[in-house]
Amino acid sequence: MKNVRSINTGTQICAIIGNPVEHSLSPAIHNAAFAELGLDFVYVAFRVEDVKRALAGMRALENFRGMSVTIPHKIEAMKYVDEIAVVDRNIGSINTVIHERDKLLGLGTDGPGALKALVDAGVEIDGRNILMLGSGGAARAIAFTLARNTTLQELVLLDINEIMLEGLTNDLKNGAEVSIRSELLNDNSLAAAMENADIVIHCTPIGMHPKEDASLVPAELFRPGQVVFDIVYTPLETTLLAEAKSRDLQVISGVDMFINQAVLQFEQFTGVGAPVEVMRRVVMEHLTS
Repeated sequence: MKNVRSINTGTQICAIIGNPVEHSLSPAIHNAAFAELGLDFVYVAFRVEDVKRALAGMRALENFRGMSVTIPHKIEAMKYVDEIAVVDRNIGSINTVIHERDKLLGLGTDGPGALKALVDAGVEIDGRNILMLGSGGAARAIAFTLARNTTLQELVLLDINEIMLEGLTNDLKNGAEVSIRSELLNDNSLAAAMENADIVIHCTPIGMHPKEDASLVPAELFRPGQVVFDIVYTPLETTLLAEAKSRDLQVISGVDMFINQAVLQFEQFTGVGAPVEVMRRVVMEHLTS
């Protein structure tokens, strides 16, 4: 790895905001990529509760080039940027903010990152039944991306948050041509949905560090032939994935989506192609050490 350049008055700042944010590997992956290409950029992490003031601070700092937005701010952040691509406005969440002159531009890389993870794993998506657990920002991005870029048989949404669930369901029905069904998440609705699901996509924080022992899906609900995709990437193998693997199911780690979306963010921040293999190596070193 090349040496990181010294920080000076021309250094461009990028950051991730979220709560919690201590687990994030974004600083490691982006700083390694900046160093590899000799770019005068630095990436840091901030635990943030007040999104409005965080983005006002970004706007006020000339060298603050880019921001990654994670749980739980992906929806609220939309209120405080100047421009959002039409597709991302329809999705209703963003995970990236770019400071371009006097404007803040919002966009999303979660959906494309997740779709690429599924495609790269060789998963057949068209004509399949997908069960999505969760309806927050990442779930919105993935659901809209799948609905618009594939031909699903049905997309089933389950969540405990009735307001978010209803909002995502209605937005999908108005903005995409796919069969959508949603129910409040409970033992009965989960068991019924798992009976028909070909692909299970977990989009909640359950199982994330520091509560690695938790899993939203009881192991006995898995059935042969299912694909289980957990967008959580810390730990590398969540309890959900470990239990699915023990049932001989195909599993996809959130690390694949994480790397894909980070590559897209890096290219938005810098305007140059990302050193993908360097970014992947850094992530895997951190997660397996």
